[in-house]
Amino acid sequence: MLSLLALLGVCALLGGCNYQVQPMESREVTFQGQDFTVVSLDLHRESLSLHWKNPDNGQPFGDIQTLREWGAANGKRLMFAANAGIYDQAFAPLGMYVENGKTLVPLNLFRGNPAAGNFSIQPNGVFAIYPDGHAAVRTSTQFKADGKPVDWATQSGPMLVIDGEINSQFVNDSNSTKWRSGVCARGPYQVVFAVSESPVNFHTFASLFRDKLGCRDALYLDGTISQFYIDGTGYAGAPTFMVKPYAGIFAVFANQ
Repeated sequence: MLSLLALLGVCALLGGCNYQVQPMESREVTFQGQDFTVVSLDLHRESLSLHWKNPDNGQPFGDIQTLREWGAANGKRLMFAANAGIYDQAFAPLGMYVENGKTLVPLNLFRGNPAAGNFSIQPNGVFAIYPDGHAAVRTSTQFKADGKPVDWATQSGPMLVIDGEINSQFVNDSNSTKWRSGVCARGPYQVVFAVSESPVNFHTFASLFRDKLGCRDALYLDGTISQFYIDGTGYAGAPTFMVKPYAGIFAVFANQ
């Protein structure tokens, strides 16, 4: 087989080849009898961003397809997208939301009744990308204590894994199952997303991140409405008819 360098050399001699390096790795994973789609990103190579409102008209994108069309109109191909966290009744981010260095929603440390929603199950947390390009998942109180500026951030909850331990609020044999999505930073520049292909409880989903994906800290994004878009594959996660408008969307774009 030709090495990558040899292939590039042949392409140069022939005036170019239709060869494209994939900007991410996506794979199907089976864990504890459940199927998941896992997407891994290398932030040295891929640019992960957050999108809530269309900068051209100020209207929320609301769904992945609308974001994809906006990208295409601006010479960008959407390679990956995922819902970016829990929203309120007005379809605005319920927790902190930072886009390109600008805080659009402040950190939310309200401790409500856990029965009122997943965001209130403690601790919740923040996924953030910092000015030097590295990513991290921190509990919301840790994030506040750090006091560091960020370029991109979304607050959601609950935390799935905290310092290598599964959130103590989760019950191993719980019958509360939903489609679920989450994210971790397995290393400073290695981000891993996962979405279930069928309803799963919190404990199993958290165990996936800790025991299969090797994450010491992982954050729940949302359930029931959770979907990923993967270029060349389509959508993974919850059935489309269950998906409601998103308040924020993670995205990886490539120039067309």
